Amino acid sequence: MPHPSRSAKKKNIKYIFVTGGVMSGVGKGIASASIGAILQSRGLSVTAVKIDPYVNVDAGTMNPTEHGEVFVLDDGTECDQDMGNYERFLNKSLSGADYMTTGSVYKAVIDRERSMGYGGKCVEVVPHIPLEIIDRITRAAQHAAADVVITEIGGTVGEYQNVLFLEAVRMLKIKHPEDILLVLISYLPMMNDDNEQKTKPTQYAVRALNAAGLQPDLILARAKHPLDKKRKEKIAFNCNLREEDVISAPDVGSVYDIPVNFEKDGVGNRIVQKLGLSARRGRLDGWRLLGKKARTAKKTVTIGIVGKYFSSGAFVLTDAYISVIEAVKHGALAAGVKPQIEWIDSEQFEKNPAALKSLDAYNGIVVPGGFGSRGVEGKIAAIGYCRRRGIPYFGLCYGMQLAVVEYARSVLKMRSAHTTEIDAKTAHPVIDILPEQKKLMAENNYGGTMRLGAWPAVLAKGSIAAAAYGVGKISERHRHRYEVNPEYVGRLQKGGVVFSGTSPDARLMEIMELPKAVHPFFVGTQFHPELLSRPFAPHPLFVAFMKAAAGCIKKKSL
Repeated sequence: MPHPSRSAKKKNIKYIFVTGGVMSGVGKGIASASIGAILQSRGLSVTAVKIDPYVNVDAGTMNPTEHGEVFVLDDGTECDQDMGNYERFLNKSLSGADYMTTGSVYKAVIDRERSMGYGGKCVEVVPHIPLEIIDRITRAAQHAAADVVITEIGGTVGEYQNVLFLEAVRMLKIKHPEDILLVLISYLPMMNDDNEQKTKPTQYAVRALNAAGLQPDLILARAKHPLDKKRKEKIAFNCNLREEDVISAPDVGSVYDIPVNFEKDGVGNRIVQKLGLSARRGRLDGWRLLGKKARTAKKTVTIGIVGKYFSSGAFVLTDAYISVIEAVKHGALAAGVKPQIEWIDSEQFEKNPAALKSLDAYNGIVVPGGFGSRGVEGKIAAIGYCRRRGIPYFGLCYGMQLAVVEYARSVLKMRSAHTTEIDAKTAHPVIDILPEQKKLMAENNYGGTMRLGAWPAVLAKGSIAAAAYGVGKISERHRHRYEVNPEYVGRLQKGGVVFSGTSPDARLMEIMELPKAVHPFFVGTQFHPELLSRPFAPHPLFVAFMKAAAGCIKKKSL
């Protein structure tokens, strides 16, 4: 196999690396995706890579309350939520070639050494780990036939976790200085709204990069308010940059305003000039229209998300459901309404059943995916309330499974019905583990072993799902071990449940719904439709859900 640097030179691929300074959570993923959107608007082919500095081989075993949502790709790769940002902003599907962790890199090097892939050489952390990183980034570019590869390095500069990734950037930049551009995203804190934005933390972040042998080409200055000229001058002078290389990145009402904001401050021009790219003038009309629609929608639709991955100390961690949030927004844009999303802890309904009446204040309820027993009875109670009261309901993965449990209990009078994930000895296991999963669970083989990635399904004519999609066959992304028990499908159907989507062999129930004559919108999916929703291509089921929610401002009892 040719050396990665030679492959890069031959194709003259351009590489943009994005790293963060001062603190985490400054929006590296959104910034990377926005840069990609800007370059796409100039006629360039762009792909994106995420580097997670965790020893985990993938994101599948990471706790959502600590790491955020586990995003799943078509090929089944379980990855960081920023991969979702890339797909949404670039409006394209990525693959496992576009994601790596420290664990996956080390595993690849060790596996190669064990198979004599290094020909008996002494394998060292440097240079072999950075060379593996470079090789993976180069392969991602070749796989996508990209002009530009944008690689986000997780964490912040100065941490032990990402030193080897920065070393890979340094090595690549030495070989091809004209093809590499480094972007630092740094936060400018303020003591209060009347005080100045503090640049010293950014200066220290740049020095940490300098210590790794790197100098940023652009600095994206994240702050509550736009950066003024004085602060730009100060950062430029102290960080060895021109003033126009310091880009203001203030807080905005919608993440979809960010590409337009960046372009106003000249990001596209600076990147094209610095990398010597041949590109047309950028047009972000679609993004401007998207932002305008979001700002001018007059009718507000209140959506409640009932879950358990919210608590992080005294704060609400919305990253656990970031794709659901964005899919709701996309559906709202298509429906011409403004979404107001609120978080509902399902455990409150277990402690106080009377609290279910609070659901009457919502125009629609979503129960997203999840695992485990905590709050599950509260979710089931909320689902039943929505079903009885005619509140539009959308259940995603676990949300579909629990809707089946609730219906079996309340309508079919199987009082002990449950999922065997929670009650292995239930008399009515309406939800049961997939047969192929039983051996894996017995061996404690959890990593990357669920039913993952894109799987086909066929839709029933005349159903809500078929009307929403407008086609008879679909492909959707999955992440689960449990399914509707085939032994109960007939009884559920006779009792009024419509399984409007099934696997092609009709073995697996992929979508359940109640007829419109019974309920305005009561739909559950075994897959995760939120993973395929994009601002310019909203998911049809989320559009249908938001339209139903918009039509149910005044609820009626059933």
